Amino acid sequence: MQWVIAGLGNPGKEYERTRHNAGRDAVAHIAKENKFDEFAFNKTANALAAKGVVGGEKTTLVLPETMMNLSGKAVAAFVKSPKAAKNLLVIHDDLDLPLGTIKMVFGRGSGGHKGVESVMRTIKTKDFARIRIGISASGKKNGVKKVAGEEKVIKHVLGKWKPPEEAAIKKAYKKAAEAARLFVTEGVEASVQFANTR
Repeated sequence: MQWVIAGLGNPGKEYERTRHNAGRDAVAHIAKENKFDEFAFNKTANALAAKGVVGGEKTTLVLPETMMNLSGKAVAAFVKSPKAAKNLLVIHDDLDLPLGTIKMVFGRGSGGHKGVESVMRTIKTKDFARIRIGISASGKKNGVKKVAGEEKVIKHVLGKWKPPEEAAIKKAYKKAAEAARLFVTEGVEASVQFANTR
């Protein structure tokens, strides 16, 4: 059984270490932690892909080399059917979660995330697992400080991490990597339980 973990983000130097690339960076962290082969460009998928093992299970890590809202094509090259999608984990940024927190969901709507919408449209199912990584500034009582207005949202999402945020996001990547390991070794319930417990 082959597992696929895709990290959504935008390719290119100017998007490196931006909040919108949290999913892409989390998957790069998984690659490093599990000593994967180097990422190599896969022409058919228009993505960087690396093969390796997570928790003893054969896994392909995928980083689409398209802009975020076209991510689906890259994922579809590795996930050929709705049945295969049950072994897919997509990791992406989420503006509705406070920085440093992660949430795992299965078979849910896109929540307005263009990259996730693209994946759902292309593989023709929403029945796959997702890890949402919070990128919002924390508001009162650990709530989310809402960013209002399209221009401000874009500026926040495409902004680079500030030094004080680095530690929190690194912790989130570590937790996401562990949730991914549980997903491939123990299944979606175990990983959801782990990911969604503070």
